[in-house]
Amino acid sequence: MEQAKKKESFGQRWDKARATKKVVFWFSVVSIILTMIVGFNWGGWVTGGTAKVMAQAAVVERLTPICVGQFNQDPEKAQKLSELKKASFYERDDYVKTQGWATMPGEAKPDNKVADACAKLLFSQ
Repeated sequence: MEQAKKKESFGQRWDKARATKKVVFWFSVVSIILTMIVGFNWGGWVTGGTAKVMAQAAVVERLTPICVGQFNQDPEKAQKLSELKKASFYERDDYVKTQGWATMPGEAKPDNKVADACAKLLFSQ
């Protein structure tokens, strides 16, 4: 009788515990979902599309000073800057492209996004 009244320790109960397939499956599903929530919200994970947009923005940010530098090397920069400021908002990037400032060294044609960023930067001068 005394044997039946003896309480099992936590370790003994843990050793006897067996998880069912159903419990293991749902535990795995919940773990995966929580990992994804933490990763995308606080872990710095991004989707492939977001990474591509971020990379393109970084490239434009790095190439825009080169465009401004090419503008600064132009001997007629004062006159061309006044022409740029007279141009409408929609014509400014085309003006930068036709002047060749948005054409990077080693490239055959100008980059549209660099031309737009360069025009905005030059217009603010």
